[in-house]
Amino acid sequence: MFDIGGNNYRMIAKIIKFDEMQSLKYKIIKSKDQYIHYCKALESLLEIRTISNEVKDEIELLTFLIEKWDAENSYFKEADPIEVLDSLMKDRNMKAKDLVKILGVSKGLVSDILNYKKGLSKEIIRVLSHEFKLSQEVFNRPYKLKNPVNSHLRDASVMNTTKEIELAC
Repeated sequence: MFDIGGNNYRMIAKIIKFDEMQSLKYKIIKSKDQYIHYCKALESLLEIRTISNEVKDEIELLTFLIEKWDAENSYFKEADPIEVLDSLMKDRNMKAKDLVKILGVSKGLVSDILNYKKGLSKEIIRVLSHEFKLSQEVFNRPYKLKNPVNSHLRDASVMNTTKEIELAC
């Protein structure tokens, strides 16, 4: 018994044995496989129509763990947008024809984008960001396009330069 403000209280304590404790459903992500598993779990939770408080907590926890992994392990910071897009497509077993449907553009444009012949428009960046649940900044970075004028050159160092044309006056 103990006294707080003139009131007597009795403390009841229960010792919980380690093996009686509930194991954690989610832990710090330590591998790419675990990361992919958590991403899939988050996607399935986000598809639930009626979300309880427990599911909201689970979504918040998974989002935090995934974002932490991304911040520490992501090569997205260094990669150009097309490398990122290619990696995301491989992770999801997507083909160029899948991008055609998602973006609502021609297969020729998708081919030009994936082959560095055309840049990403603002609208395409928005759609990709929404589709892959990434910040628009991931796709809105400068990267070099392949200049078709110099495509016959083998040396990559001169491939992205323009030809000098002398004008006769």
